[in-house]
Amino acid sequence: MGIFQSYRLRLQRKRWRIRAFRKRRELKRIANRTGQIRPDDLLLFCTQRNERIRLPFFLDYYRELGIGHFFFVDNDSDDGALEYLTEQPDVSVWSSKSSYKRARFGVDWLNWLQMRYAHGHWALTVDPDEFLVYPFCDTRPLRALTDWLDASSIRSFSAMLLDMYPKGRLDSQPYQEGQNPIEIASWFDSGNYTMSRNPLFTNLWIQGGPRARVFFPEAPQKAPALNKVPLVKWDRRYAYVSSTHMLLPRGLNQVYDEWGGEKASGVLLHAKFLDTFSGKAEEELARGQHYAASVEYRAYAERLRENPQLWCKWSERYINWRQLEILGLMSKGNWA
Repeated sequence: MGIFQSYRLRLQRKRWRIRAFRKRRELKRIANRTGQIRPDDLLLFCTQRNERIRLPFFLDYYRELGIGHFFFVDNDSDDGALEYLTEQPDVSVWSSKSSYKRARFGVDWLNWLQMRYAHGHWALTVDPDEFLVYPFCDTRPLRALTDWLDASSIRSFSAMLLDMYPKGRLDSQPYQEGQNPIEIASWFDSGNYTMSRNPLFTNLWIQGGPRARVFFPEAPQKAPALNKVPLVKWDRRYAYVSSTHMLLPRGLNQVYDEWGGEKASGVLLHAKFLDTFSGKAEEELARGQHYAASVEYRAYAERLRENPQLWCKWSERYINWRQLEILGLMSKGNWA
């Protein structure tokens, strides 16, 4: 990359940080428990709207992995989610009635909170329907992974978003509060993925899976991106550019080994496709707060009216992280 291009990216990063600083005025502090954060705590950052039914299992899942403190931005929920989060002793909560879209789909809000509170911490940024699986997660806490990343001078950790779905209609088995959603959405596509390299930000761009196969069959290039860099040893100079798909400085996006071999990586089990999804898709389509004039949610709403089944004869049932490594969807790299 030339000097001019490098200078442009530095200016862009500065612009995103200034934008996040200004967007802090859209956040109302509801519960600030950041005073109890310890210097070595692992932090989790999340934006949510009307995800009350998902939150109990989500919090328990990440507490068990070793998250020490949670940061939530609630975007005008009316289902009791804000009240529930406010009651949690390890959660700090901000709310905003402002436009999710104009906050770059929540990125500006979280960039500000990470600038303010995450400096020097490992920070995990996920949605309420995303569950991180990493090598040895069945026997080692997240702290073991971050300690190894620190010892290896690795600042970021990638995870492919893996869409999970049930066998049969999405509404055939109601999801219950506190339930592990993977008990219902236990199937995934083991193949059907395409990858390309973004020459500017150096990240891999991954698409495919059931969303491309079912919701964007005629235009798979419009299917949502599945590449994420959710776990970062945060520095206040950093900034997410587009969701957790890519960051600046762009070296944080180099989460694969272009000289052969593999870097350690994980998977985010994406439990979007439950019986609650149809109503959620209609709600988000009506709000119009998502990327590209909500083209993704328009495709969801239109296709869901036909009650499609995402399961097909090539679907695989999820077992554990070792299965995902064998299939090439994640890697333990040289972490032994």
